[in-house]
Amino acid sequence: MSLKQYLQFKLSQKLSPQQIQLMKLIQLPTQAFEQRLKQELEENPALDTGKESDTTDDGFDEFDNSVDDFNDNETIDAEDINVDEYLSDDEIPDYRTQANNYSSDDEEKSVPYAAGTSFTQHLTNQLNTFRLSEQEEEIAHFLVGSVDESGYIRRSLSDITDDLAFTQNVYTTEDEVEKVLKVVQQLDPAGVGARHLQECLSLQLGRKEQNPDVELASAIINKAFEQFTKKHYKKLMQKFSVNEEELKDAIEEIERLNPKPGGSYAGNNKIVEHIVPDFAIKIVDGELELTLNGRNAPELHVSREYNNMLKGYKDTKEKSKAQKDAVLFIKQKLDAAKWFIEAVRQRQQTLFVTMSAIMHYQKDYFLSGDERKLRPMILKDIADEIDMDVSTISRVANSKYVDTPYGTKLIKEFFSESMTNDQGEEVSTREIKKILETVIEEENKKKPLTDEALSKILKEKGYPIARRTVAKYREQLDIPVARLRKEL
Repeated sequence: MSLKQYLQFKLSQKLSPQQIQLMKLIQLPTQAFEQRLKQELEENPALDTGKESDTTDDGFDEFDNSVDDFNDNETIDAEDINVDEYLSDDEIPDYRTQANNYSSDDEEKSVPYAAGTSFTQHLTNQLNTFRLSEQEEEIAHFLVGSVDESGYIRRSLSDITDDLAFTQNVYTTEDEVEKVLKVVQQLDPAGVGARHLQECLSLQLGRKEQNPDVELASAIINKAFEQFTKKHYKKLMQKFSVNEEELKDAIEEIERLNPKPGGSYAGNNKIVEHIVPDFAIKIVDGELELTLNGRNAPELHVSREYNNMLKGYKDTKEKSKAQKDAVLFIKQKLDAAKWFIEAVRQRQQTLFVTMSAIMHYQKDYFLSGDERKLRPMILKDIADEIDMDVSTISRVANSKYVDTPYGTKLIKEFFSESMTNDQGEEVSTREIKKILETVIEEENKKKPLTDEALSKILKEKGYPIARRTVAKYREQLDIPVARLRKEL
């Protein structure tokens, strides 16, 4: 076998580091973008915000695009660097002349959270009111630590017994663990420490003041839970020899219970997700007005100190090796700052252009707030309109929110598939789901409509869709089947 040498021509497309950086910035929502901005400011000393003192006379507000791209693997001689390309001739940089019609105090940059006692600590504090032996106390603390945020212990007693032996060096039996569990289940809120929903509801009913309705509700939960969950009301009336009114009162008692007792703890210090909208749409004199959140367009420029360093290097006649190494480092940081500032500018422009196209495409909806006026819209529709790639539109839509007169909405909610009605017009599937939701809300709850009946109603309204499609839309709306929507 002989070795041969030959030439091969290959055409390939690769994303530059700047393009990759831009794509990553575009998909970040406002709060994540702020964190990325802080990280870049910490890592690159040549990058600075527009918050300088009034004594500053110079700044790098502009960069010459003719500057060669910097490559870490490229050998660059300090003598080859044209320092003038990095120095600004303007006495006053652009960021100094920008005007914002709002104060920096107008919007909160961070949301304060009150510190409080955790749910686990709340339960642990209550254990001090019980008289327990040393071993029982250790078991009780372990059980409290096994309670999840909903208030349940979702592990078997045998697993807990084994874990106590292996991790806590506490040797006990399942019977003793169950005995201590009964103590834990006496803690507040009622129902905490339950192993499943049936036990949780039973514990809460046991704490209520006993009357015929509560007693019947307890009997239903303890003895006929499966028939109750399947809403077999006739079987329940026969089993407990009660009429419809008595059964209805008992079910109302059950409906007042909390299936997730842990969620009712007022001191729960779980951080609530705080959504910061990336855009705001307002109606001004009957026309739509789009604004980009100011936190998406920070004032960035190159640090004044780096300007002085380069000026000092330029004015020095005899340049030492240390100075040449320093100017190479400065060039690297300046190029990185230039790329980042340009990426932020392009991000701002891409977000605004994309949202503007979506706003005009769904103008009827934004003017009225009626979801039935949402037009069918897919990513390609917007991509073709603004001449961008579908992936770019997807990055903008998947993680961005817009503040509208009708609430804060996730942008991807405005996208939907289309179907043709009986008049040959293309309508949004969102419109059909809204009509389906309205029909189900207005149905007779004693005799809920089946998917077949819902399909016939939609056909009468001009939307010919099959029963299986109705079932799919109903599941997407988190609406149960007809049997589970039945009420007394």
